[in-house]
Amino acid sequence: MNDGGYGAAALECRGLEVAYGREPVLSALDLRVERDEVLALLGPSGSGKSTLLYTVAGFVHPHAGEVTIDGRVVASPRTRVPPESRKVGLVFQNYALWPHLAAVETVAYPLRRRGVGVAEANRQAIELLERLSVADLSERRPAEMSGGQQQRVGLARALAAEASLYLFDEPTAHLDTPLRAQLQHELAERRRMLGAAAVYATHDAGEALAVADRVALLRHGRVIQIGPPVQIYEQPVDVWAARLTGPASVLRADVHVADDGNIEVTLSGRTAHVAGGRTPDAGADPDLLVRPDWTTLGGDLDGVVTQLWYRGPHTDYRLDTPAGPIDVRHPGPPSATVGARVGWGLRRVWAVRRGDA
Repeated sequence: MNDGGYGAAALECRGLEVAYGREPVLSALDLRVERDEVLALLGPSGSGKSTLLYTVAGFVHPHAGEVTIDGRVVASPRTRVPPESRKVGLVFQNYALWPHLAAVETVAYPLRRRGVGVAEANRQAIELLERLSVADLSERRPAEMSGGQQQRVGLARALAAEASLYLFDEPTAHLDTPLRAQLQHELAERRRMLGAAAVYATHDAGEALAVADRVALLRHGRVIQIGPPVQIYEQPVDVWAARLTGPASVLRADVHVADDGNIEVTLSGRTAHVAGGRTPDAGADPDLLVRPDWTTLGGDLDGVVTQLWYRGPHTDYRLDTPAGPIDVRHPGPPSATVGARVGWGLRRVWAVRRGDA
């Protein structure tokens, strides 16, 4: 067995299976996270994200497969390394703050365990609390803080651990948008400074795409797609994966590659020339996935506006077309009204096997 040798992954799960009673939660799951990498776990409630993190942390034990951290097997049917010996930084949804400790004592605790003196540990703890905008709560206990404040204290404690692997379970769920962005920046800077890896579970597609080097999509306890954020967004494996990572319309249309290499999409006798994407395999009867940002208002295709939403920088339109409803995004305020017949165009399409929803 490799015991933390050079080249070992920060985290590796092989054939991992976990069940609660007779209900399987993780099934034959394989996952590898390299050192200095952020992997986002994206999936709906019940997909297995939290269970996977709890298994890696040591709070849930697998009945098959194994978990390896820095080349050391920490969990298998015959191996159970306790959580405190796994050297991971943890931030879970329930905060898990000690009710009898003030915030500064909570954050200083992992520093004290590493042998840092009381005064220096408290100084570093205050500095971390300041970065997360809760230094004024340093003497408060959990019962005296809101949920969002408790979450930031829990994050500060995790960052103080200086672990080689961090596990984040919805770490920004209770924070408002400006603080969420600040926190994401702080997590990225601190992790980069330490050269640590991180597994970041979230149900927010925008957050997953923003923070991660790679994104893993979980469905019913299995990884159905994993790759860089751009690939996950632009090349989904099926309709379900597309809609998990953002809005996507599904069209039924005639598609082929023109002599110039561009894709031609034909609806009711009108043809749009598309520069990017994927055409169906030969003989396939595909669904065509279209993101709102792959479209434009004004073009060779035809539709009727059924709804619109002004978003500030852009307006989203829902059009009724011969190929089905489609969402079109266009810069600026509304330039068409509900009921208007408009032209629209495509910049990109992505074909998947029909029925893969």
